[in-house]
Amino acid sequence: MREFSQTELLLELEPVVAGELDRHHKVAKEWFPHEYVPWSEGRDYDGLFGGDAWVETDSKIPEEARVSLIVNLLTEDNLPSYHYEIATAFGRDAAWGTWVHRWTAEEGRHGTAIRDYLTVTRAVDPVALERARMNHMGEGFTNAYEGVLHSLAYVSFQELATRISHRNTGKASQDPNCERLLARIAADENLHMLFYRNLLDAAFKLTPSQTMRAVTDVVTTFQMPGTGIEGFTRKAMTIANAGIYDLRLHLDDVLMPVLRQWAVFDMKDLDPEGEKAREELAEFLARLEVSASRFVERREARRARQAAQA
Repeated sequence: MREFSQTELLLELEPVVAGELDRHHKVAKEWFPHEYVPWSEGRDYDGLFGGDAWVETDSKIPEEARVSLIVNLLTEDNLPSYHYEIATAFGRDAAWGTWVHRWTAEEGRHGTAIRDYLTVTRAVDPVALERARMNHMGEGFTNAYEGVLHSLAYVSFQELATRISHRNTGKASQDPNCERLLARIAADENLHMLFYRNLLDAAFKLTPSQTMRAVTDVVTTFQMPGTGIEGFTRKAMTIANAGIYDLRLHLDDVLMPVLRQWAVFDMKDLDPEGEKAREELAEFLARLEVSASRFVERREARRARQAAQA
């Protein structure tokens, strides 16, 4: 079974992109970031307007949710780099190009809305946030994967992971305004996931073994796009310990639903290389199941100890 070149993949999948664009335009709902920000809660900061400097007690958001909000926002902030990477992978021509620009425009609302919410409600230190933004964007983002199939596989999982992170962050915030905003953003991310997931489903029908290799490569090396944030490992652990996004969620709510949708373990048309990739995928998922279970067990034991000491 021959492999398709990158140009062939783009050309073969372009009609699917066009169809998915039509579907996306029909289901995507227009919304406006300013409508999700409680502007009346705002007041002047110190500086040019002589207001009040931010202090920790200004924030009404629990620490774990605050950390997650910052990570989510800084991740959204790197949109210029993401646009460059997907435009490089998918091109700017015809339906592919139309999608790249549409996706970028929709994603652009997310950072705007979250930053406005955080600033108006004084949920986080605005000076520290701006410095973190400058540092993170200064590093940029580079796609770890080459080629159309690997890129599609990555964003299929990443968009769903981002959706879940936003939704759970909103719930953890204990603020209905924050939860409503992040639910709206998560709805965008879900539509983006569906777009990419459906494209890769078409790729499986076109070249199953080549696509299986791409999926296995991505699943076994997956990292969220915010890993370049300063102190990311510590922040990710805080987020995981709070149950906002952890290995259990990554496996059960991100990887497995998408893999089941593609029916990767039921495919019959794989060549030996495709079968090898599928075996690698199954072995990795089994190891991840063990790691996820251990993490949850340790977290529950730690919570039980803390409750007993309270």
